[in-house]
Amino acid sequence: MSVSPSGVMARIALLLLALLLSAPALLGGGRALTATLFLTEFLSDGRWRPLTAVTPAPVVRALPAAAAGRPIPTDLFTRPRVSRPPALVLVHGLAAAGKDDARLREAAALLARAGWDVAVPTVEGLTRLRLRPEDADAVVAAVQALRRDGAPAVGILAVSVGAGPALLAAAEPVLAPSVSAVLTLGGYASAQELLRYTLTGAYAFGAARGRGMPDEAAIAQFAIANAELMDEAGRRLVANRDPAMVDALLGALPPASQQLLSALSPEGRAGRIRAPLFLVHGRDDPAVPYSETLRLARAAELAGRRAQVAIVGALGHVEPGAGSRWVDLWRLWGTFYAFAVTSGGPAP
Repeated sequence: MSVSPSGVMARIALLLLALLLSAPALLGGGRALTATLFLTEFLSDGRWRPLTAVTPAPVVRALPAAAAGRPIPTDLFTRPRVSRPPALVLVHGLAAAGKDDARLREAAALLARAGWDVAVPTVEGLTRLRLRPEDADAVVAAVQALRRDGAPAVGILAVSVGAGPALLAAAEPVLAPSVSAVLTLGGYASAQELLRYTLTGAYAFGAARGRGMPDEAAIAQFAIANAELMDEAGRRLVANRDPAMVDALLGALPPASQQLLSALSPEGRAGRIRAPLFLVHGRDDPAVPYSETLRLARAAELAGRRAQVAIVGALGHVEPGAGSRWVDLWRLWGTFYAFAVTSGGPAP
């Protein structure tokens, strides 16, 4: 989604006003300034580049990572420091090029300028609309590679459906002690509900409900990528566009398909995530409804885990959007700032 120059300037002006009204002690910290510069550049979609102007370009090198005896293609974005900075694993959404996606690399470079060493692994299932539980292995491998490389702390930032493998990885007992914080942007909680929205456009969780338009080309691509699941029951489900029929059609799927959907649903594992959760979602997200972030936050709460949630108008799906208010920008800034501090970066 594009943003008009006047809209960009209005949002940035509101963000700066909110910062000026905040406590002077908050503004005195390097983290607060870095968070402001980062979000200004991100929300302007690169039209304004204050962080780029005051920081050196990051260096990119391969980071050795492997899972189950196979290499995981992973790049590390870093810049020279006196001491080793905290690290971040950036988990992409649907991207045919994986770690080599151009927009993903821009985001990784900007996060590196903001103070992290940023590892970007390719999550194979997300390159071809065929997500499986083992795709979480790529995230686990990247976190472990960063720890071996000397990172003092490792956070996870996941976008879109990449939140699935990211959250599943963060819930793994072998990884949980190594993850300092997790932030999702436009993520999901339930694979079943994501299917309902994809196939029918309908979403509902509490007061958050609505109806969008299914993307027939994406549905056809999904069916091809998951051909082994397209038995008679699977074909009936994928052909359906009536929200009222979804529950019955899901219930008619073979047990293996139902188990797969459950295994891909982060809401069932929210209680196993030890790291603080930060959940951000655009109110008008056309790809994943914001009700999914509310669903995930509720699952975490029921499991005794607290999540900081920001549902804002400043974002579309994972890109800058229109319709933001100053309170949205303040909420977004506060969530990102809290994640930066909690994850161990950026350094003051």
